[in-house]
Amino acid sequence: MSHEHDTARPVASQGSPGRRVDAGAGVKECRFCEMTRQHHPQCARRLPKRIILVRHGESQGNLDMSAYTTTPDYRIPLTALGAEQARAAGRRIRDVVSSPADGAAGPPNWKVYFYVSPYARTRATLREIGRAFPRDRVIGVREECRVREQDFGNFQVEERMRAVKQTRQRFGRFFFRFPEGESAADVFDRVASFLESLWRDIDMGRLEQDSSCETNLVIVSHGLTSRVFLMKWFKWTVDQFERLNNFDNCEFRVMQLGPGGEYSLLVHHTKEELEQWGLTPEMIADQQWRASANRRSWAEECSSFITAFFDDPKDSSESEDEEEEQNGKIKALE
Repeated sequence: MSHEHDTARPVASQGSPGRRVDAGAGVKECRFCEMTRQHHPQCARRLPKRIILVRHGESQGNLDMSAYTTTPDYRIPLTALGAEQARAAGRRIRDVVSSPADGAAGPPNWKVYFYVSPYARTRATLREIGRAFPRDRVIGVREECRVREQDFGNFQVEERMRAVKQTRQRFGRFFFRFPEGESAADVFDRVASFLESLWRDIDMGRLEQDSSCETNLVIVSHGLTSRVFLMKWFKWTVDQFERLNNFDNCEFRVMQLGPGGEYSLLVHHTKEELEQWGLTPEMIADQQWRASANRRSWAEECSSFITAFFDDPKDSSESEDEEEEQNGKIKALE
């Protein structure tokens, strides 16, 4: 699909964040971005430089599963170690967003915007992460219920939950639904809804300050929810999701915008890290493409992971012609 424009709708001006201007004034809507929810490098839409997914610090539930029998999941607090992990993560994230790009003359003008799950352990993690950021570097914070933890039910009986989780291992993590709770597929649906809202925030200019400022989104959430976010964003299959390893407490993963207008995990992270996280060679190859300056067409993008759906797909129509010729010979013999 070529990068075309439609003059029928107003869009945000690059030079004036959040301001809507009439298309007749010379600013045009990018049809590619509207249809694919991806960014073309020539488009005036300004995207965040990075989207950083952070799992909460060590919680009392991570330390002792019996905590869930008397305390609702959303009230489970951080441990002292969890708070320390969050402070350290804040410093590391600040280093990531403030580091100058290769070849840059100096550090960038940067700011951060936070989304946080409403659970006590994620809010506490955010408070400790926030200690690393001066107030003038923080654009805003929003509590977002759709990035909360997978619901496991209400009060959880320890022995019963152990048995249920063993069943989940046999059934499959993505489709297994906890009694009175959610499946990862349910989490996928609400994460998809959140992403639509996130795109609206970007389109309306709610997350940016000025054209010279690099905006970084930091989403403080949970292990499974963050993996589902990556699955939805990068169009991973259920089988690929099942291979992924969980985040450690306060581990974060950086999706960074590459020169071709795509987010990739391989701009900041290494291939070895992606292998440790459970990404297959095919998934890593896709991340390598996203990190490069070359853009595929929309039709080629739709064919991502095609080998996950077809056995030995044909490379060209020539093989189809050969097959038809062979079939013709067989019919002639009949």
